[in-house]
Amino acid sequence: MTGSETRSVPPAGRIAVLLPYPLAGAYDYAVVEGPAPAPGTFVLAPLGPRRVIGVVWGSGDGAVADDRLKPLHGALEVPPMPAVQRRFIDWVAHYTMSPPGAVLKMALSGSGLPESPRPVLVYRRSDRPWPAGLKVTPARRRVLAVFDHVPALTLADLSREAGCGQAVVRGLAEAGVLDGTPVAQTALAPVPDWTRPGPTLSPDQAAAAATLRRMLDADGFSVTLLDGVTGSGKTEVYLEAVATCLARGRQVLVLLPEIALGAQWLDRFARRFGVAPHTWHSDMTAARRHETWHAVAQGLSRIVVGARSALFLPFPDLGLIVVDEEHDAGFKQDDGVIYHARDMAVVRAHLAGIPVVLASATPSLETVTNVEASRYGRIVLPHRHGGAVLPDIALVDLRTEPPGREQWLGPRLRSALAEALAAGEQAMLFLNRRGYAPLTLCRACGHQLRCPQCAAWLVEHRLRRRRLCHHCGHVVPQTDRCPACGETGVLHACGPGVERIAEEAAALFPHARALLLTSDTLHGPASVAEAVRRITQQEVDLVIGTQVVAKGHHFPMLTLVGVVDADLGLSGGDLRAAERTYQLLHQVAGRAGRAERPGRVLLQSYQPDHPVMVALADGDRDHFLALESGERQAMGWPPFGRLVALIVSGTDEPLVDEVSTTLGRVAPRSDRVDVLGPAPAPLALLRGRHRRRLLLRAERGIAVQTVVARWLEAVTVPSKVRVQIDVDPYSFL
Repeated sequence: MTGSETRSVPPAGRIAVLLPYPLAGAYDYAVVEGPAPAPGTFVLAPLGPRRVIGVVWGSGDGAVADDRLKPLHGALEVPPMPAVQRRFIDWVAHYTMSPPGAVLKMALSGSGLPESPRPVLVYRRSDRPWPAGLKVTPARRRVLAVFDHVPALTLADLSREAGCGQAVVRGLAEAGVLDGTPVAQTALAPVPDWTRPGPTLSPDQAAAAATLRRMLDADGFSVTLLDGVTGSGKTEVYLEAVATCLARGRQVLVLLPEIALGAQWLDRFARRFGVAPHTWHSDMTAARRHETWHAVAQGLSRIVVGARSALFLPFPDLGLIVVDEEHDAGFKQDDGVIYHARDMAVVRAHLAGIPVVLASATPSLETVTNVEASRYGRIVLPHRHGGAVLPDIALVDLRTEPPGREQWLGPRLRSALAEALAAGEQAMLFLNRRGYAPLTLCRACGHQLRCPQCAAWLVEHRLRRRRLCHHCGHVVPQTDRCPACGETGVLHACGPGVERIAEEAAALFPHARALLLTSDTLHGPASVAEAVRRITQQEVDLVIGTQVVAKGHHFPMLTLVGVVDADLGLSGGDLRAAERTYQLLHQVAGRAGRAERPGRVLLQSYQPDHPVMVALADGDRDHFLALESGERQAMGWPPFGRLVALIVSGTDEPLVDEVSTTLGRVAPRSDRVDVLGPAPAPLALLRGRHRRRLLLRAERGIAVQTVVARWLEAVTVPSKVRVQIDVDPYSFL
């Protein structure tokens, strides 16, 4: 495929170039002179009137005549995209049913191409033999030994790592023992020191670390679940595997669900290896992303800790992937190319023939099922580290112990808070709902304040004096006048958000130093690090927050966790609602009693007999997972069956209904495949677009991509309507 520009000179050859756009495939271009660029080469190619970046994907398919090919504008002086990454992009595109160019766009995000950082001289070990007559000194031996673990270093870094003067390095370069190559200036992090002694491991941790090292010694693909209770020291264990991989001179990728919340993780890494790792997340500046992308591409970045998009960085020598909190829904991307980073990390590791470690205290049912089928290995850490014990979890039945009118903290939780604060300990109140109140209602006319662009209520944020839609960002100033009837003083806040809980706690404990932690109050890694520091240094008595407080934080003096509404995640028709609620509550409960002082957790619930609540109180995760597994298997739901969601959307509601009805009428149905819908999505209006859903359910052995492709071929979709495909959906909104 190509444009219509003609050429009078026949090409010396043709190549296929993949462009970072949602096009049907690679385009053929002409190589006018010289050898054809090798696959993986970054090139500048014409696309209409523009010059765009592309990647050579192979030889051309010959579908376009030679005299209609456009010529390339030249290659970029950056390392080629590794073959394993090109295979990965093709695999992700096929699995998610996305254009390969859309996946390539993710892989180029942050690269800053075609611009490159300014060059700096980097030294590598030469393949040439040792020159005759050149003396082998201890300093020169140390310089060469550095390259047993790293591919290349700058002059300053190499002399520092070898413990010698820069003249020694220059002398080896002049003698031809080292090759000096100008490369782009990058965010060159100091090399992590894997020889530094780590913390003293418990016997369980030491055995687990030894198993991971053996996994690396096997030098092949494997998936291992590191299954440890909260506070068992899973991070210290997999950092031993990281050290082993770094010692071999290979790169490491650690995925966290929200890297912006990983302040304590980054501190732990720096203590273990003496330097901070490279990070990759959306809060980075464009310049920093540019530098980091190039450092990874050149093999100079030894370890990257990032959010899900870090999976698409161009690692030339990746040796280990770790997915921490593998169960977390934050690994699922729901916009653009829809994928689950945990599952794609397993694919990336398989293509490269390397190990991947999945770590969690509450592993997903998908991962547990793979363990039980012997597809994954498992290492268990059943005890907390350092003598700490798991907290005592008690259920508070709100039917018999209700809070007062317009109050949300019951008598037992209030009493427990008073005891913890009086003892000089820290407490946490958890409610997974942002803002002050989820609904504002007019007492005069009954009007509900809703978003005009979404089928959702406006959430009151009293601290910022505004009402906000959490789906599209629509904002209106806070007012006491009803927009429907015009009456003033009649708007009533219904239900609690964390701001309302903070208001109630302040009235109960006016001298307690409280800190509100939500995605609204935490603005990037720096603010997270400062909040963690304040809590750790006991400058805070009471932490009040949403799910951001549940993820991996270690606060030694925090002994009480109170969950204000434990039932919140159980409704909504999500097939994973029970599993997600269990995982979230187990994680937040795990913040209590992580050091010498014992912990206590109170779960306020109107459904204390629900299997989730019973399992949490009894500490019987495996029984809960067995129940959940049995229910899903009986219904053919994942992980025992396949799901693909089709979301039909557009601004013209009748046209959306027409397309979705047509899709439903021609939907594939058999003994092994069924289609549910069409039906209005729970969020039937989102960002001004009307939405309908169809859900294909199939047996595990069915190639759902083929089925869906044939289904869509039977329907002509107007340009005003979009059909989004979500293979393995996690969100049902």
